[in-house]
Amino acid sequence: MASFPDSVNENDIGKAKFIGELLVPVAPFDQKSGREAWTVAFAPNGSYFAWSQGHRIVRLIPWTKCLKNFSVGPGGEGTNASSPRHLSRQNSDGGQVIPAAGEPREHTIDCGDIVWGLAFGSSVPEKQSRCVNIEWHRFKFGQDQLLLATGLNNGRIKIWDVYTGKLLLNLMDHTDVVRDLTFAPDGSLMLVSASRDKTLRVWDLKDDGNMVKVLRGHQNWVYCSAFSPDSSILCSVGAGKAVFLWNMDKLTLIQKLEGHHNDVVSCEFSPDGALLATASYDTRVIVWDHHKATILLELGHLFPPPSPIFAGGANDRWVRSVSFCPDGRHIASITDDRLVRFWSIEERAPQAIASVSNGLCCAFSAEGSVLAAGTRDGSLHFWECPRSVASLQHMCRMAVRRVITTQQVEALAIPTPLRDYLTYKVI
Repeated sequence: MASFPDSVNENDIGKAKFIGELLVPVAPFDQKSGREAWTVAFAPNGSYFAWSQGHRIVRLIPWTKCLKNFSVGPGGEGTNASSPRHLSRQNSDGGQVIPAAGEPREHTIDCGDIVWGLAFGSSVPEKQSRCVNIEWHRFKFGQDQLLLATGLNNGRIKIWDVYTGKLLLNLMDHTDVVRDLTFAPDGSLMLVSASRDKTLRVWDLKDDGNMVKVLRGHQNWVYCSAFSPDSSILCSVGAGKAVFLWNMDKLTLIQKLEGHHNDVVSCEFSPDGALLATASYDTRVIVWDHHKATILLELGHLFPPPSPIFAGGANDRWVRSVSFCPDGRHIASITDDRLVRFWSIEERAPQAIASVSNGLCCAFSAEGSVLAAGTRDGSLHFWECPRSVASLQHMCRMAVRRVITTQQVEALAIPTPLRDYLTYKVI
């Protein structure tokens, strides 16, 4: 079984630059919790990242602190790549150094149970709660407040203040593991949770965390969900071959995308909302035009590709996670063959690869320069994303696609090559 098609010479594929790692400190044996890093998440404003490092623990770490220890970019100088693992600085007396006033603080949070999902959320005052009849709320979330939601093994969701590390809300309604969490990007503090109880639940944190709606349709575990950049569409995937799309204004199912041959485990929209990437145990990442329910690109991780009837077998090529780079031009995938791949949307072969053992999840930093990946031993690894200057064409395409759908582009009186480019038929 091959990782790359015969037409691709593995030696010609670039090696992604490894820039650092964070290791889990030795912890007492805990029968109720493993060491897996199921989720890593970056704050939208780039201030923090959160890492579920196993043993019920989440670390909240200022991103700039890690970047100081990394060597990023041409000629960039950093300390030894292994130095970020020492995150707790101590003074000569053995006590922890207190950050200077105004400096972001690290926090170690014990969530009380295995942590499966993480998501950052921030508030925009003009985005009001959907519940307009209640004049008094227990919590008033300010514009400068940053929240972290943690989804737990016992079905609970805990909401934390990132800057203080304090618990704010404890949401209880799921009856099984909360596998994934995602906040609406519009600052409304609408939170969606995906669970093994076969449901998605929509929560309004501006209404003291009250549950707005239960989204039903999945016939088995729900693994992952993701909002479109304008917060109008939610994608959800799980133990099944279908990709679900939901209208988040009406909180109803729009349609199901059919094309995978095994469980779909990860999903993410492109920054302009024009594309949707989904990862599956069928060894593929599919890039969709979700507006028209069509497949634009298939990124294979096993060659020759398995026939649909064998796509669920143990083949060491199950794709665990997929992430869209903020530049809109790169996609990262984590697979059981111990490789992380960086793809360009213009190519069907990886642009760069790197080694990672037992990878489970991946996410790009807010500015898109670094990819972080969590593993089964709880550690976190960082690579520099392949860099190239985006063309003016691509930047214009992203600007256009942020505001109009594929159908609206096709209705424009423009030349066919331009229409094909704007709808990513020519990528």
